[in-house]
Amino acid sequence: MENNNTIPSQFQTPFCVSAPNLSSADICALSQEFNQWLLSIFNNIDMELIIQARAYYVDLLLSKLWTQHQLDEYQVSLLAVGGYGRGELHPQSDVDILLLTQKQTTTELEEKIGAFITQLWDVKLDIGHSVRDIQECLKQAVNDVTVATNLMEMRLVCGNKILSDQLQPLLQEDVFWTSQKFFIAKRDEQEARHQQYHGASYTLEPNLKANPGGLRDIQTIAWVAKRHFMANSLEELINHNYLTLNEHNELIECQDYLWRMRFALHHVAGRSENRLLFDYQADVAKMLGFGDAGKPAVERMMKRFFRIIGRVEELNKMLLQHFEKEILNKGKTPEIIEINNDFYIEDGLIKVYSNRIFMRSVKIMEMFLVIAENPAIKGLHPDTLRLLRNTRRRLISRLNDYEESRQLFVKIIKHPRGLGLAFNLMHRHSILSAYLPEWRSIVGQMQFDLFHAYSVDEHSFRLIKNLYRFSQPEHNHEFPLCSKIVQRIRKPEVLYFAGIFHDIAKGRGGDHAELGAIDALNFAKMHNINDHDGRMISWLVKEHLTMSVTAQRRDISDPDVIKEFGDIVRDEAHLDYLYCLTVADMRATNESLWNSWKANLLEELYNATKRAFRRGLEKPVDLRSKIRENQDQALELLFERNTDKDEIETLWQEFKADYFLRYSPDQICWHTRHILAHDRSEPMVLISPKPYRGGTEVFVFTQDQANIFANTVAILGNKRLSIHDAKIITSKTGYTLNTFVVLDHQSKPIDDEYRMVEISQSLVKRLNQDTLNTIEVQPVSKRFKTFKVKTQVSFIDTEDKKSTMLEILAADRPGLLASFAQVFQDLKLHIHTAKITTFGEKAEDVFTVSNADGQQLTEQEKTLLSERLRGDIT
Repeated sequence: MENNNTIPSQFQTPFCVSAPNLSSADICALSQEFNQWLLSIFNNIDMELIIQARAYYVDLLLSKLWTQHQLDEYQVSLLAVGGYGRGELHPQSDVDILLLTQKQTTTELEEKIGAFITQLWDVKLDIGHSVRDIQECLKQAVNDVTVATNLMEMRLVCGNKILSDQLQPLLQEDVFWTSQKFFIAKRDEQEARHQQYHGASYTLEPNLKANPGGLRDIQTIAWVAKRHFMANSLEELINHNYLTLNEHNELIECQDYLWRMRFALHHVAGRSENRLLFDYQADVAKMLGFGDAGKPAVERMMKRFFRIIGRVEELNKMLLQHFEKEILNKGKTPEIIEINNDFYIEDGLIKVYSNRIFMRSVKIMEMFLVIAENPAIKGLHPDTLRLLRNTRRRLISRLNDYEESRQLFVKIIKHPRGLGLAFNLMHRHSILSAYLPEWRSIVGQMQFDLFHAYSVDEHSFRLIKNLYRFSQPEHNHEFPLCSKIVQRIRKPEVLYFAGIFHDIAKGRGGDHAELGAIDALNFAKMHNINDHDGRMISWLVKEHLTMSVTAQRRDISDPDVIKEFGDIVRDEAHLDYLYCLTVADMRATNESLWNSWKANLLEELYNATKRAFRRGLEKPVDLRSKIRENQDQALELLFERNTDKDEIETLWQEFKADYFLRYSPDQICWHTRHILAHDRSEPMVLISPKPYRGGTEVFVFTQDQANIFANTVAILGNKRLSIHDAKIITSKTGYTLNTFVVLDHQSKPIDDEYRMVEISQSLVKRLNQDTLNTIEVQPVSKRFKTFKVKTQVSFIDTEDKKSTMLEILAADRPGLLASFAQVFQDLKLHIHTAKITTFGEKAEDVFTVSNADGQQLTEQEKTLLSERLRGDIT
């Protein structure tokens, strides 16, 4: 590496050979001062100079310590390898070195090397080191492409030059790594790395090095070029006709931004950290000049980041395909399949006859329709991709400005394979953005929370792919009901268009569902989609959250809730579309938060609404008939078990009518059998052996007392169980019949019989206590502290005059539900139902409560409850 004159003399002088020996404390102080100097020039100098400056500083430090330990008197070389070998060091980056020795080393030399390495650790350098002779280096490298790559980037820092000169030519020989073998290894290494991120670049806590489109993808290009062309820089690829000058400048621009982010991340984290965790994002955004407004600043930073890595990923793919053709397929006769006068297939990749084809931009859309129509096409030829990139950047009008383009876009979406490879490529190569200006605004649009796992465009893309998956018979086993519906409906493209527009208005201010519905209607008119289908698409966009909200926050066993939902949906056709869109949306938001409980809730709401439509929404459910029906069916089940009818009737006389409405015949049978056999002097806790609505049902029967709900949720929380639903019923004789639906920490029902027994015993023990143990609100975890969630309490209007429904939004934390329960208990409020929903760092819980007189809360009681909840939880 050339002498870096950007470093002030005060940092170079102490390291000159003639200077006195430096202690570890002296070096630590100097290094701290040097890092502060780097920080002071961060915003005023080219990033490449900054990271080269640190590498040069470390060169000076190592060279000085090398002489202090008298290693310059031995036949040994100190080589920088890896990123340090390239002359690139960030504030906390590892310093990878190789001490190249002769075949035989003396004990004295080994002791000096040990002391040298120890002092490097003492001066706070994160050293990665190896001590090898030439043959050991070659032996290790031949079997490990990572070692080979590090050696290819080696650079002499100090020591014996003759040894390093002997190793260098050996690394160029094919016995070391042939160009073909090296390319295959690095390509496979990259594919494996990308798979670790599920093939998605747009995760919200990306790894700046390893993420698809990250720094490692740029380095992979450079490594392959270095091995094949002996190129020492990306710039040399221009001379080999593998990069244009514009593409080279683009790569350097992207690399500079990623370097700048990494420098800031290292400074904020105070260690070698490549994961841009939520904890660091606000400070990194501030350091990069995006402001200190928290969430908006982070979202601006991440939007630029996502767009940068998209460009890197595209260039990486294009160049590796070029290398593959040059390195693996050179001299081979390609397999050609003719398509038409414009396009043909070469070795599975679509190619064009004329470099001027995309001057008519409609040909872009035509090409993607050709891809949909030809299953033999596996991707874009690198020459085609280069043409597409250049044309995309020169577009002076939107692709949808042309009637022919609009017709082709609709044909692609309607085609049975249109949402396969063709749509993937349109998304990956920014053709959707070039076609839909509304889509361009959501590209890289981050939502700074723990609920949305992807940027808005990536989430929307995944939703559409989920819908497409429902249309493929080979995936019927995954979501049978959705598959049955999508494969039955006459116009699945209505769903696909709704998926494109459902979140397209996010980030624009206002209600994104309302704004998106307007965008969708305008799109339908512009694309000559008939009025009926256009209104359906628009309605789906407007109501795309309605079904998930109803299922997760309302009591869907209540006929009034079903009627209210049915009035919005109107008919079975709307219900079919909305159900499939909702499932696809929830799965694409955050796969780790999708579970069997949510799946069952949605399906139950779908089936209940469908039954209501067939019965007629205007015909209210006859509650007395429903009670008799549930009782009769439960009796049949009990008679099968030879349960005495008189005992059943005597017990059921204790239960209020509400019980028989809110529980199914199976549940009534299960409860009845165990209550009849139970000694009422002790609390009874039942845990369902089979999942109920995708969760585990915990049923508590005991003499009523004020602290039952609070004690129960406290114990369940301590057992690392998440509560999703609760029904609270008191019998005429003063016994509780409470049900809680829970999932374990992996969002699955409990399937361990021993754990069920342990939970049951813990609950019985706690419920035997007369008083409520003090419930402490647990501190918010460090991860959650990044997100500011203000506790909010809102009351929901209902027809019920004897209860009040309220929603509490608060920062999620252990013991939160128990703390709510304690407030309700302190104010002598009765809880009837609880719907517990967690969206990342936020809990959004809905309760139905009544006051001590069994009536709606008064305005004064509402005010007091709001104050207590906000004061106790915040």
